[in-house]
Amino acid sequence: MPDAIAEEAGFVPLATERLALRPYAAADAAELHRLINDWEVCRSLAAVPFPYPRDLADDWIAAASRSLAAGTACHLAITGREGAREVIVGGVGLRIDRAARSGQLGYWVGRRFWGHGVASEAAGRFVRWALANLDLDTIAATVATDNAASIAVLRRIGLKHVGQGRETFAARGAEQPVLRFAATREDLFGVTETEARLLLVAACALIDGDGRVLLARRPEGKKMAGLWEFPGGKLMPGETPEAALIRELKEELGIEVGGHCLAPFAFASHPYPTFHLLMPLYLCRRWRGTPQPREGQTLAWVRPEKLADYQMPPADRPLVPLLRDFL
Repeated sequence: MPDAIAEEAGFVPLATERLALRPYAAADAAELHRLINDWEVCRSLAAVPFPYPRDLADDWIAAASRSLAAGTACHLAITGREGAREVIVGGVGLRIDRAARSGQLGYWVGRRFWGHGVASEAAGRFVRWALANLDLDTIAATVATDNAASIAVLRRIGLKHVGQGRETFAARGAEQPVLRFAATREDLFGVTETEARLLLVAACALIDGDGRVLLARRPEGKKMAGLWEFPGGKLMPGETPEAALIRELKEELGIEVGGHCLAPFAFASHPYPTFHLLMPLYLCRRWRGTPQPREGQTLAWVRPEKLADYQMPPADRPLVPLLRDFL
């Protein structure tokens, strides 16, 4: 399935109000070394030695590039601007456990940039992007118990304290007590809210001439970001499911669908923490136009036997075997 870090060449830098997060380049090694070869920085990073050898910066950047291309980790430079010049401020990254669908978060900031909210701004942007674009369900992090600033950052960006333990810190040459933090998609994005206890949503399985089904991945910033779903949306007051789908498909995908092309197929009934969702699913094989991601979502045409490989909201999952068997 689509993966945002499958190819480094296709990685689009992440922007915040003041910063940019991008893959490291070989030319960054000298500046990386200058910033990170600092006892006050290294003492807080479990895997980083002190002193930090200059050639280790070259080796680490090369390894980060390989792991980014392989999809096993995503390490990015945090950069800012000093006039017209780009400067490295620090780094942020995830080591990815695909079997567990989890990412281990790490970050650091050069000492001269401390006290400016850089870590919260960069790490907050990064973890939300990761859950919205990578096939992950949780973000985890560990922090030394004497690192009050980093503990505050993790809480500020939405991670929760889930336990404690001990971990070896290379620069200190000994084990240190640590706190363990974690966050799920619901922790960072919340669950879909509604003013009513019963939420009515209409969804559509668009089926192309090859028998593939269109799925849309909820973009960063939306509830349940990163999960795949059938296109559709909430019914407006007094609106029929068919009318809602005609409207939603035009708004979301830029296509025109006639009511006679929508065939009711099945429905989902699922309790969420703050509401109960009722969602009829329609099939559609004819429409005008080419589906385009008009709301920042990612689209994927998926063969029926592969639908179960895509992580979906709980309400959508029971519809997958019905659709697969039908097609």
